Amino acid sequence: MRRKARELAFKVLFEHAVGGVPLEEAWQHALEAQTTEEAELEAEPLDAESLAFADRLVRGYQAQQAVVDEALRSTIEGWSFGQMAQTDLSVLRLATYEMLFEPTPYPPLIEVAVKIAKRYGGEDSGRFVNGVLARLHRRIEAGELQAASKLERG
Repeated sequence: MRRKARELAFKVLFEHAVGGVPLEEAWQHALEAQTTEEAELEAEPLDAESLAFADRLVRGYQAQQAVVDEALRSTIEGWSFGQMAQTDLSVLRLATYEMLFEPTPYPPLIEVAVKIAKRYGGEDSGRFVNGVLARLHRRIEAGELQAASKLERG
């Protein structure tokens, strides 16, 4: 369910970034689309805990946008945000927020981010997202970037 929650959060952030839609409106659109998709596929709907997690990711990124974007800018080499695919940037923003502010173990988080990038992005999106997040992980572990949730990771 966490993967589906991250995917929902990605869709919200992507619509907000690309369409200039306010986050609340993007959230409602994504929820409606999610409900329709689940009904069509006869899939299990996201539970309340998963919806709350997706909401926490979106709102957390919004609250920490300057910190997250600076961490990404200082980690990505050779690319500006304007040059990047918006799908990749949205995936990276959510994953970076989670790496810095949520007590999620890095390897499964990176794996899910790569899967989302492959599903919604271009041919090289998975490889690009994996490279950026692996470098970000190394920078956090080396103490170059401070993860607020690092103490909770153990």
